[in-house]
Amino acid sequence: MRLVALLASIAFALPAHAAGKFLLKSADVKAGATLTDQQVFNGFGCSGANVSPQLAWENAPAGARSFVVTVYDPDAPTGSGWWHWVVYNIPATATGLAQGAGSNKAPLPEGAVQGRTDFGAPGFGGACPPVGDKPHRYVFTVHALKVEKLEAAADASPALIGFMTHANSLGSATFTARYGRKK
Repeated sequence: MRLVALLASIAFALPAHAAGKFLLKSADVKAGATLTDQQVFNGFGCSGANVSPQLAWENAPAGARSFVVTVYDPDAPTGSGWWHWVVYNIPATATGLAQGAGSNKAPLPEGAVQGRTDFGAPGFGGACPPVGDKPHRYVFTVHALKVEKLEAAADASPALIGFMTHANSLGSATFTARYGRKK
């Protein structure tokens, strides 16, 4: 009986955010699944809609003052992968991004900034791997930061935003989807 009372007192002492794991999910992209034509780039031999997916997160770490969302292809044949989407200075009150927010089809949360991607411009750039037998991985990540905003120039590289993000991270949530093109 004393053990039950002890466990109950510990449970009530924990903050509400500790009740669950920091999670990232999407109504448009399922973890481990293949991206749809909605998330495929329109160019470089690909013909997709190039629409950023809806993303939602929950159970952010205590003290989160802002968020960063990235989409990264570690399999791109560049030697350093490929950054498809970088959004930073997302306010702590946000719990997600609407479908199309990275494609100028829906608004971003107030104050959020889309960083330059490896396509050379800000905004979502969909999947478009080279033709091959092996699908590429697309890693969707939300980072909770201990700072309200990253002090970065508007044309900062994804690597610089990544450095600043990791230096201020309280935690992250991620899932991976796949996409490949056959001959």
